[in-house]
Amino acid sequence: MHLEVNKANIGYNKTLILNANTSLNLGEVCLLIGNNGVGKTTLIKSILHQTPLLSGEISINNKNIKNLSVKEIAENIAVVFSKSIIPQNYTVEDLISLGKYIHYPFYFELKKEDREEVSDIIKELDLDQYKHTLLRNLSDGNLQKAFIGRALTQNSPIIILDEPTTHLDEKNKIIILKTLRKLAKEQNKLILFSSHDWRLAKEFADKIWYVKNGHLYSGIVEDILLQHDELINPSLFEVNENFVAPKINAPDFYKEMLYSLLQKNFQKDLSSLHFDFQDNFWVISNDSMKQQCESFEEIVNLVKTIY
Repeated sequence: MHLEVNKANIGYNKTLILNANTSLNLGEVCLLIGNNGVGKTTLIKSILHQTPLLSGEISINNKNIKNLSVKEIAENIAVVFSKSIIPQNYTVEDLISLGKYIHYPFYFELKKEDREEVSDIIKELDLDQYKHTLLRNLSDGNLQKAFIGRALTQNSPIIILDEPTTHLDEKNKIIILKTLRKLAKEQNKLILFSSHDWRLAKEFADKIWYVKNGHLYSGIVEDILLQHDELINPSLFEVNENFVAPKINAPDFYKEMLYSLLQKNFQKDLSSLHFDFQDNFWVISNDSMKQQCESFEEIVNLVKTIY
């Protein structure tokens, strides 16, 4: 195992994650998920030995991180936090090139092959047109991609990213996640990234680390999703306290869309309603009526007449 967490209690003055036991190999992509405040970032900082463990051990390639120097940790792990300090007067190319200096004294000139690798990563991340743009003039999404580019050029066996897709639109989110998975599989990298969106796991991750109620659940994506109903239940995302869901019989995607629609529009108890998705139509019923709707707009208008 290249990264191993063994009987680790993780936190500050109090334990956020109790007795964590898990491991990852090179070539694997792992999604770290959990609600705000459960200890995801603290876990990442513990792996980097920025936050000491309360007890237990974390090892990289069978070496306890407590015994590694800052330089050795940087050689083993490239990291991108969701909030990073923006170097003044740096361009995209300058920032991405920084990843190379972990291997050289800073006053050295980069080699030709280093500059070619930097150029290739800039193209892969679809940042070519911003190559000479100052970081302060970038959008949040392109700035995030530039910081990810710096981590990629570091050429460390492990890459850890804290909420890497937060500021990205769908196109750029897919570019990043495809690039990370390609790196894992073609260059045998271990990729660990955190996100609030568990759906990313099904498409891009091999493993999940799920932090819940002070425990770390880990395993193959599909196993963890099926073991925790809330991860495949649309009620995961609650936007108001007064909404009570109706009965919904539909494929997961349509079920999630309907749940989202109803809780956004109705702070009511809708448990007396039943929604069935049949032949591309919604059949809505209760004890006294049965109606058919073709669109979500029709559904909203119908429910408004009932309540």
